[in-house]
Amino acid sequence: MRRYTKADLEQIVYTQLQNLDAIHDLLRIMKVQNELLENANKKLSDEISEFKDKQVRYNVERRPKS
Repeated sequence: MRRYTKADLEQIVYTQLQNLDAIHDLLRIMKVQNELLENANKKLSDEISEFKDKQVRYNVERRPKS
């Protein structure tokens, strides 16, 4: 069984804190990216709706079958 010194334990805790800070930073970045994606999706959806509204529909007369 390994025995840890106080310095060893402090180093472990410090390393864990650094890892938690890094995870927090990544989560913040992912949140911003998610917001950007949501905005892009909304804009694209709005543009598709506008395109569909502006689209001209042509009525094609069907020829009777002979």
